Amino acid sequence: MKRVVVTGLGAVSPLGIGVPALWDGLLAGRSGVRRIQHFDTDNLTVKIAAEVPDFDPKQFIDAKAVRRMDRFAHFAIAATREALDDAKFEITDENRERVAVVMNTGGGGIPTIESNVTAMALSGPSRVSPLVIPIFAPNMASSQVSIAFGIHGPTITSAAACASGVQAFVDAVRLLRAGEADLAVAGGAEAGITPVALTGLANMHALSRRNDDPGGASRPFDRERDGFVFGEGGGALILETEEHAVRRGAHVYAEVLGGALTSDAYHLTAPEPSGRGARAAMTNALARAEMAPHEIDYIAAHATSTPIGDTAETMAIKGAFGEHAPNLAVSANKSMIGHLLGAAGAISAVHCVLAIRDGIVPPTINLETPDPECDLDYVPNEARRMPVRAAMVNGFGFGGQNATAIFRRFEG
Repeated sequence: MKRVVVTGLGAVSPLGIGVPALWDGLLAGRSGVRRIQHFDTDNLTVKIAAEVPDFDPKQFIDAKAVRRMDRFAHFAIAATREALDDAKFEITDENRERVAVVMNTGGGGIPTIESNVTAMALSGPSRVSPLVIPIFAPNMASSQVSIAFGIHGPTITSAAACASGVQAFVDAVRLLRAGEADLAVAGGAEAGITPVALTGLANMHALSRRNDDPGGASRPFDRERDGFVFGEGGGALILETEEHAVRRGAHVYAEVLGGALTSDAYHLTAPEPSGRGARAAMTNALARAEMAPHEIDYIAAHATSTPIGDTAETMAIKGAFGEHAPNLAVSANKSMIGHLLGAAGAISAVHCVLAIRDGIVPPTINLETPDPECDLDYVPNEARRMPVRAAMVNGFGFGGQNATAIFRRFEG
């Protein structure tokens, strides 16, 4: 079976533009949650989110092209550009048909839909953009990446809600092992923070209402958690077959072993309470990676900061890892950057690869009053230096979609 490795990283997050801003912020335990800046929240019950600060798409994309795509596609292109530069890989006429794109999203161009509905309601049909469909379509993260960089290989999008970002790595590894490409851009992008989307989640009672304490609002595994914080951003990894990476002399960060996908088949929004589907995703991922539970050192938890979700994931980890569960370091970057929905797993994968490289894992901040039902080692409040031989990333989405991927230190 072909081995697949990670050779490049890119990120746009609420902690800033680029991988260094993300990694430095996570290790410092810095929160990217703030009062919303992009629209008026005076009449809304939730007034906070984890927005990407100071993002100018024209730094990454031609000004004319910027107007023909949604913000989530801007993030996808920016993260991909950084990842390709990091991998020192140039797309040429000789290789472009052997490059794939798997850039997933949960919702696609929600701002485009919302703004055009508003324009039609206020000013009539003539104010609706003729490009509204190709701008908001979920496949446009992958498609715009392929257009921007001239990539002619397979271009795939899976909209698996909040599992989307993790599923990208499962699908990309399959493509590479099947011989359909030599290199893949894989990740996720999301930019859904709009008045309607925010209000819908608030009315569902899914979001934290700690408007007066933005930095303390997202608190996974804490007894006082009251919901997640809406986030946005994008993450991209360059994955290659080992043979291709070695042939071109690429720097290898880690090996990606693929993963597994399962379904709860239980509820529209809530996870199955026992964590059955999530446990199966982790167990199946270990089996496909031919790894024993004790070989995993760290888990980047899905951990959204919802009462049901964090408890179910804790139970799932215990079920999948058995007696090894208390030995795992488990942490939640959503405590700092909120929930990036379809991009969440991609950002978690970036930080897992860096944890393997640097021997340090980011904390779960705001963990002040541990929930008795959440009793694993969640790396509370301070980053921890420790050897990370292998790391697992979890992503669980509305509709009961579960995805797990595994990354491991590369030994050529």
